[in-house]
Amino acid sequence: MLSVPEQLEILKRGTVTIHSEKELAEKLARGKPLRIKLGVDPTSPDIHLGHAVALRKLRQFQDLGHQIVLIIGDFTAMIGDPSGRSTTRPPLTYDEVLKNAKTYTDQAFLVLDKDKTEVVFNGSWFKEMPFMEVIKLNARVTLQQMLQREDFKNRVANGTEVRLHEIQYPIMQGWDSVVVRSDVEIGGSDQLFNILVGRDLQKEEGMEPQICMTLPLLEGLDGVKKMSKSLGNYVGLTDEPKDMFGKLMSIPDELMAKYYLLVLGEVLDTAMHPMEAKKQLAAKCVATYHNAEAAQGCRDDWDTRFSKRDMASAELPSYTLGERKDVLGVVQHAYLTVFEQTVSGGDARRLIQGGSIQLNGEKLADPKAEPAWESGAVLKLDKKRSVRLA
Repeated sequence: MLSVPEQLEILKRGTVTIHSEKELAEKLARGKPLRIKLGVDPTSPDIHLGHAVALRKLRQFQDLGHQIVLIIGDFTAMIGDPSGRSTTRPPLTYDEVLKNAKTYTDQAFLVLDKDKTEVVFNGSWFKEMPFMEVIKLNARVTLQQMLQREDFKNRVANGTEVRLHEIQYPIMQGWDSVVVRSDVEIGGSDQLFNILVGRDLQKEEGMEPQICMTLPLLEGLDGVKKMSKSLGNYVGLTDEPKDMFGKLMSIPDELMAKYYLLVLGEVLDTAMHPMEAKKQLAAKCVATYHNAEAAQGCRDDWDTRFSKRDMASAELPSYTLGERKDVLGVVQHAYLTVFEQTVSGGDARRLIQGGSIQLNGEKLADPKAEPAWESGAVLKLDKKRSVRLA
């Protein structure tokens, strides 16, 4: 293993909270592999780059010789983590959770070393817990403690319901830490309360309390809200290479430094042109989750389509005209049939008036116009989307 200062330098990078760094240093100084816990609830079938922030931190621990314990929350997923939520999560069936869990683990191993990862399901202990033990576990925390959480506090203040099963969630996550005997628990910055509950329960069990290590929440492609599939601002680990590259090219410039740190584990060279920084970020992500050949192909295609403006030779999706031949109708139809995206008449007009809609490089400024729609012509819809007329 590396020395304690060398390990700390690596592990501290990109964190929000380490509670406490002194305790972590003491654990590392023993020279024995630590047990590093991350719990994930498979509430959807896909993992995105926001999820991968924690996985990358786990990989750092793994590369330093520590033992990773990945907890699949097959039981906790049926409750749904209330952290950061303004409403109760919709319930999932156990079959849905198990189906999602399969893809979760497959995708997690795009980052983690499968042979060095311990995977456990928390249903393996919660299924066997008698109700009397549930009561005893609940007796260890107070309602006042639970209502100190900002999300619960805000919901109560706003008259929004808090279901009793949601209050169980931090207790169950904390008990996971007791069962797997974790030395460090990783989570997003919204997970601090839950991880601290784990520390308290470990102390009550006579165990050395785990270190709380929280990480920043990664903003999505909109640059504002946390990356989320439900918000459509995400980059999935299994997105097709060109989709992944194109999405990453749309990230706001001001997020480049954060993405380099959290997504790549690198420091952004501020002397680099923002466009080049995005191309390198996008290419490295595609290389990581696909391969180097796909990354180079995506970059070459992007340069052809946008940097060199050579749309005639670019590989574009084919589009067949519908009944309407006016610019407004064609734009709406193209978005719907090629990209499965509904665009309102008002939004389509704004694209046209803003100069986004172009036919073979010529702007189409009149929504009612019916230009010559020739086979092979290139219709540009916006910065990221163009089609070739069939």
